[in-house]
Amino acid sequence: MNTHILSTRSASQIMQLEDQFGAHNYHPLPVVLERGEGVWVWDTEGKKYLDFLSAYSAVNQGHCHPRLVEALITQARKLTLSSRAFYNDKLGPYEAMMSRLFGYEKLLPMNSGAEAVETAIKLCRKWAYHKKGIAENKAKIIVLEGNFHGRTLSAVSMSTDPSSYQGFGPYLPGFVKIPFNHPEALQQALADPEVAGLLLEPIQGEAGVQILQDGYLKNAETWCREKNVLLIADEIQTGLARTGKMLACDHEEVRPDILILGKALSGGLLPVSAVMADNPIMLCIEPGQHGSTFGGNPLACAVAMEAMQVLMDEDLAANAHQMGLRFRKGLLGIQSRNPVIREVRGKGLMNAIEIDTREDSQLAWELCLAMAERGLLAKPTHGNIIRLAPPLVITEEQIDLALEIIGGCVSKI
Repeated sequence: MNTHILSTRSASQIMQLEDQFGAHNYHPLPVVLERGEGVWVWDTEGKKYLDFLSAYSAVNQGHCHPRLVEALITQARKLTLSSRAFYNDKLGPYEAMMSRLFGYEKLLPMNSGAEAVETAIKLCRKWAYHKKGIAENKAKIIVLEGNFHGRTLSAVSMSTDPSSYQGFGPYLPGFVKIPFNHPEALQQALADPEVAGLLLEPIQGEAGVQILQDGYLKNAETWCREKNVLLIADEIQTGLARTGKMLACDHEEVRPDILILGKALSGGLLPVSAVMADNPIMLCIEPGQHGSTFGGNPLACAVAMEAMQVLMDEDLAANAHQMGLRFRKGLLGIQSRNPVIREVRGKGLMNAIEIDTREDSQLAWELCLAMAERGLLAKPTHGNIIRLAPPLVITEEQIDLALEIIGGCVSKI
């Protein structure tokens, strides 16, 4: 194949190739990216953009962080994959580092976030039968309406979003769906002795940065302890400094029984995810009962260790907190001048604006197109909500530039 010919294709030709030869399971903005550095990305025509999606929070450390790239290259030259049939020299140090950082006795390494969610569900069910004494095949897991835990069959079985679950039945049983931000409903659901776990996102990202009310997480932790139910926190998107603390649960000093991490665990270089728990839970799974060919591979471990070290060395949680305050203050100022913005919400650098679309259902999409034209990339979710989540290395000057672009585009609309 002549790669030179491929490299000289226009943006429209590249998009046509995806349309012709790729599955139509995404609806991307008409921008073709080819390079990234820090908070910036460039398209094939050399145009520069502020990235305010961060690959759904996978590039918290910024695009192509030089320390992560160096860790990747160095390890790739030595050993990339051994499988778990043998030990490798990176997995143990990685597990020990994560144990020290998050205070759990064990880590189970996986690849994608969806795989990690599946792992947590299996772990919770195994614990329910071996430790809690729930009858086989009777364990239930409570989930919150509006959740997004991936695209697997179990994840869509938990979903209340028709675009996620319709057409994919029959659905996996064993999930109890309760209203979001409704403590009374949670207490009522926890009264069922067959409930083994409560799985939640501290902030629902895909639902449009929907934030649990103050005290909900702490109460959930207390009530789960009282009922001998495992609290499972999906921090794939909210974790690793995104919300201004290392974990979103840290805002209420909550320690989940099972912690799920992913996305920024590799800084966007390759798929890395992890499930963390203490021995009484984790050791319910024995050899041969769960695994992954690529989970815990030395390349992933080397990159993940460096990714975690970068978060700490550059104090990105503190920067996310400070820049988030500055950003929301600016967004609220834009809202005060433009009632088309119905609500501004967020924590740290995980934010969203909700657009009033009563007269034009395409308004949020058109706003994202306008912002892209002026050099800022974001994307709507649920039609009228625009998530705004830049890499955590962003500076005050870049925040102010983003606010200028967003404000100008909103005013035109």
